[in-house]
Amino acid sequence: MKRLTFLLVALATLGGVVAFRAPASGQTDAEAAPSYGVKIPPGYRDWKLISVAHEEGNLNSFAAVLGNDLAIKAYREGKLPFPDGTIIASLHYGHVSSEENNKVFGRSQSFVPGSPTNIQFMIKDSNKYEKTGGWAFAHFKDGKPGDEALMNTCFPCHNQAKARDLVFTRYAP
Repeated sequence: MKRLTFLLVALATLGGVVAFRAPASGQTDAEAAPSYGVKIPPGYRDWKLISVAHEEGNLNSFAAVLGNDLAIKAYREGKLPFPDGTIIASLHYGHVSSEENNKVFGRSQSFVPGSPTNIQFMIKDSNKYEKTGGWAFAHFKDGKPGDEALMNTCFPCHNQAKARDLVFTRYAP
């Protein structure tokens, strides 16, 4: 009986260690995005907030725009171009009306993030991504990268923001 109890405790402990060490879904085990070979950076959800975005029209989304330490430092110092190693993440969610909040306000005025739609990354490496202004672009939905055709639309759009090193988002301290 003691052996069986010991074996069960050992298996439970081993299972707990394995579960604890496994990365959270969608964090780091995602496939690499085509064209650039970018994977989801570990720990990106702990980065600092750069700004928020609201896109209307077909996208109808909210986004939290986050940056790694290099991005935040460059934004705070007003440094352009961004230094190599800068990573900017944009976490997009559907834009939905909050009926619960609207009841409190007495009218329709409150909107909240709905379901997640995608995560986008810009990664600065002037040498590796010289052909695309020094930036790699990545798009993930449910941990799966966007297809190559989608990725090929990023640079032409961002290239229109050359004066800001291809970055649309401004810092909102």
